[in-house]
Amino acid sequence: MEAPDELLDERALSKLKWRCRRGLLENDLLIEKFFLRHEATLTVRQAKGLNDLMDLSDNDLLDLLLRRKESSQLSDVTAQTSASTFEALEVLNLLRPQQLAP
Repeated sequence: MEAPDELLDERALSKLKWRCRRGLLENDLLIEKFFLRHEATLTVRQAKGLNDLMDLSDNDLLDLLLRRKESSQLSDVTAQTSASTFEALEVLNLLRPQQLAP
């Protein structure tokens, strides 16, 4: 079994990228930026978090990414659970667009 902080190997990264393809362009763009910034340092733990987030509907994922909702505000209990794992919350912070200072 792989250690949580071990870097993701190339094959696992390729499978994860395939898994992360979404139906909404907005989600795809944010996920693409995430991979451009973090794919070289992506860990097994972060991959688990990303997989947890990919269990969400496109609209729920977009609401989380754009900070319109937090995990606890999702209407579906299964979605709340997937989006509330430690790993999912860690990756969500990396996926969200950086807020501009006023």
